[in-house]
Parts: sequence; structure tokens; C-alpha cells
Amino acid sequence: MASLDEVRAALDELAARLAEVDPELRRKHSVNRTLSCHVTDLDVTFWGVVSEEGLHDVTEDPQSDAQIRLSLSSDDLLALCAGSLAFATAWARGRVRIDASVLDLLKLRSLI
Repeated sequence: MASLDEVRAALDELAARLAEVDPELRRKHSVNRTLSCHVTDLDVTFWGVVSEEGLHDVTEDPQSDAQIRLSLSSDDLLALCAGSLAFATAWARGRVRIDASVLDLLKLRSLI
């Protein structure tokens, strides 16, 4: 099980990677959605905004029901953020639960 600090660092790294995506690609696939990520083994939920600027305003204090909701273990979150676990594989094996529209999923997939 990863620590809360490791999870925060992984989310910060993911936000930084999204910020490095070509601005034109981000604009083309921008979803402008709220996102929550429930880390099951730590029983903490992170909340943020995915927009043309990337992932930002990440906090541990959920501000509302998010439009895109993820649920996974801390180790799987770290593996996804590090790129050692493919999102499709994690989802197919039941390691990540996601509640979002198909359109949102397709747009996010093109950014990550």
C-alpha cells in the first residue's frame, strides 16, 4: 500500500505531464469536467478539474459530485501515473472503476 504522500506526488506528476501535452491537442480534446479519484485502501478522495489547461485545482476536499469518478487502490494509482499499468488493462481487470460518459473517456484517453 502506497502512502498518502506518494499518492499526492503521483497526482502532481500526472498534472505536470498533462500540462506538457501539446496545447493544440489539449484544446482539441478538452473535456472541462470535474474529476474525483477515490483511493480505496487509504479511504481518501481527491477532487480536481480537467480542462484545456490540464489537471488542476486538485484537493482532498471534494467540492461536489464529480462528472468523472475513478476508484482504485493506491498502488494501482501509482502504477497508472507512472505508466507501468495501462488504463485499459486496469479497467478490464477490475482494478479501476470509472463512472463517466463514453465521450469523456475517449477524450481523456487521447490526453493520457
